[in-house]
Amino acid sequence: MQKIPLILLAAFFVLFSLGTMAAGKYLPAIKKQLKKTYSALTTTPDPPRQVEEVEPIPIDVTTPSPDLSIVVPERVITKEYDNHLVAGENNGFGLIESGEHFQKLINENKLVPINRGSGYQVDKLKHSHPFVTPRSKIILEEIGQAFQVSANEETYFTITSVTRTPEQQQKLRKRNRNATSGVSSHSYGVSFDISYIRFNGKKGPNWSAQKDLESVLNDFQAANKIFFIKERKQSCYHITVR
Repeated sequence: MQKIPLILLAAFFVLFSLGTMAAGKYLPAIKKQLKKTYSALTTTPDPPRQVEEVEPIPIDVTTPSPDLSIVVPERVITKEYDNHLVAGENNGFGLIESGEHFQKLINENKLVPINRGSGYQVDKLKHSHPFVTPRSKIILEEIGQAFQVSANEETYFTITSVTRTPEQQQKLRKRNRNATSGVSSHSYGVSFDISYIRFNGKKGPNWSAQKDLESVLNDFQAANKIFFIKERKQSCYHITVR
């Protein structure tokens, strides 16, 4: 057996010693790096988060902002006659409460007399007084003049009822079941009744004059000057000035 030269053996021990020292110095760092590498290889990475794209809401700068104020509903008109009561409340001088109140309104010129004018004449009244508000008289005069122009002759219609006090309204109710049992628009000084069977002081059908009168009333109602109802039982047009 051949002997290993002494110089080679010494070199082996030197290299071995140097390798041992290097391993002792760098082995912890190598282990740590290997551990990180292993962990990165064995761990499943989280999928990338997808951010949902939201389309921007288009803003129309020309559109005004909504009105957030409280809207108070208008009074509900449940019956045709309620229009007349609302007009009386808003356009008169309040409800005539008694005979004394009625006389007070006359003294203050808040109610003025009507008797005869162009195109109209007031009948002899039993359950009402020939007084209305100044504005109501103006509208009555306009209706009379328009009626004469429409009829193309010196003709006139007859007013059969005007302003009533509460006492008169109650008495009329006992006599006429068609009269309003509660508050009447006649008690505001803005209502009057025109007969459609009395023209030129004569009682009886006059279809031509009635047609002319109703046409005039329709025009005034369309112009927001009056409300009117055709009362068939009383053969009259019930008119309230707006």
